[in-house]
Amino acid sequence: MENSFYTPSEVIKSNIKSAVEKANLPLAKMILLGLMAGAFIAFGGAASSVAAHGVADVGLARSIAGAIFPVVVFTGSELFTGNSLMIMAVIDKKITLLKMIRNLVVVYFANFIGALIIDVLVFLSGQFDFSGGGLGAYTIKVALAKTSIAPVTAVISGILCNILVCLAIVLAGTAKDSIGRIFGIFFPIAAFVVCGFEHCVANMFYIPAGMLAATNTAYVQKAHELYGITAQQCSSLTHFAGTESLLFVTIGNIIGGVLFVGVVLYMAHIKLSGKKS
Repeated sequence: MENSFYTPSEVIKSNIKSAVEKANLPLAKMILLGLMAGAFIAFGGAASSVAAHGVADVGLARSIAGAIFPVVVFTGSELFTGNSLMIMAVIDKKITLLKMIRNLVVVYFANFIGALIIDVLVFLSGQFDFSGGGLGAYTIKVALAKTSIAPVTAVISGILCNILVCLAIVLAGTAKDSIGRIFGIFFPIAAFVVCGFEHCVANMFYIPAGMLAATNTAYVQKAHELYGITAQQCSSLTHFAGTESLLFVTIGNIIGGVLFVGVVLYMAHIKLSGKKS
């Protein structure tokens, strides 16, 4: 009887093959697919914020957000955090480290632009007016929290986040059918949202969204009313204060995906098992 799933070594080999394809994508296609991934992650952030913004209990709010956020499935897009698994192809000498870095740099900025496009469109759509401006206030609150993270905390949270994101990619790769892939992706992604770990591409939505919301006096007033956030704190957002936290989260995401998942899985299932890719 044929297995309904791929073995770990088969999944790693498939990821290596995929990494070779990613490394050799034409620049224009790499940028376009990166824009798509950034936009889709932003949609997940926007939807989860709408679902959770009126829930006072933190655990319940994060559980709702975690159930809503995982929207990027089977789009064929290029996501920076997941592409850290390309390290397996580097170790296997199928691609060079330079090609991996090129892909990550291009995809990172494409993800950023894709997320920013959705930021602007969501802001202009009037969505932040939900709950009498409560969603706009919540968006400011989230952005302030993310720009106030200490560097060490941001790195560690980024590590934990991308361990789960990359495990989602690996788990999805074990399935031979669509429903199996959906479940493989869903639970680890939901887990990182519920735990509150930091994802650099998601923050490319949340932080600029908060900056935009902070330009609206009605949202600023609502943020003070609901959360005690001052106009000065909102002003700091519009002046990009604390946005360097995105850099530390990015570093953590790279470490989590490259070292804790990519290197470990390659060593366990290819190198130390004696199986050739």
